[in-house]
Amino acid sequence: MALQTEVDILSTLDHPNAVKLYEIFDEESHLFLVLELLSGGELFDRIVDKENYSEKEASDAIRPIVDAIRYCHGIGIIHRDLKPENLLYESEEEGSPLKVTDFGVARYVQQTELATTACGTPNYVAPEIIAGGGYGKEVDYWSIGVIIYIM
Repeated sequence: MALQTEVDILSTLDHPNAVKLYEIFDEESHLFLVLELLSGGELFDRIVDKENYSEKEASDAIRPIVDAIRYCHGIGIIHRDLKPENLLYESEEEGSPLKVTDFGVARYVQQTELATTACGTPNYVAPEIIAGGGYGKEVDYWSIGVIIYIM
């Protein structure tokens, strides 16, 4: 069920800063997803190497991610696990754009619907999720805020 949801979401996405799904091969015992090649590595590794970002560098790097998440929310998708390890650079070149990846715990939500499943990575998860009540799309922005703070 979760894998099918991820495939459905990846099949729906059409944004320059979200990983692209090119092909699906469904074999008897395996499902193969052919995704866009993102060879630039994780934001996490760049943060470790760089140690800190200026405000301008951080805002320039994260702006495309905010745009991609706004797009996802507009089509009813909540990511729920944004973290530097799930943000990959397209290439190793300086100025290469970041892209959102790993939609494994993402789900569709209606405008007024609240999600209730506790998920995400503890250091990046919004307080509403920890509290155990319902939460909406805004939890993705909390995670982005944590990422910016770390940068």
